[in-house]
Amino acid sequence: MVTKRSAQEALDLELALRELFERRITFNQVLGLKVDSVWPTVISFTMQTPLVGHYAYNRLHGGVICAVLDATGGLAIMAAVSEKHPAETAEQLLHRFNRIGTIDLRTDFLEQGIGTKFLASGKVNRLGGRLASVQMALHNDQGRLIATASAAYVVS
Repeated sequence: MVTKRSAQEALDLELALRELFERRITFNQVLGLKVDSVWPTVISFTMQTPLVGHYAYNRLHGGVICAVLDATGGLAIMAAVSEKHPAETAEQLLHRFNRIGTIDLRTDFLEQGIGTKFLASGKVNRLGGRLASVQMALHNDQGRLIATASAAYVVS
């Protein structure tokens, strides 16, 4: 028997994921990350002075790009895990999310990180019992592809 969340349970879960991602993970606050969509996973942030990696060009620091893509991959996994376990409450899922951790991250820098707003998206390729594989992409406000990443995460 497949259990499906009620509309209210789905809303509660989405709000819990936003709260976790935007407020409880304090590094995401430092980066200014906002959840645009959980399903599919899309986050955004605006350029700010502390994120600049090259003062002459006002471009994103490479470490910021990696961190944003890693965070996006983590949220994509949370969304996929919540879909895999539809009978679990938001509280049960939040406990499950405590076990998620990055074990490998590869980033390809394709363009300079120049823009005023950036969008990152993530898609889970495979969600196993212990590991997950995710693809991520970062675009600027002009639609230019800044970077891509692939990562593996432990999920249990």
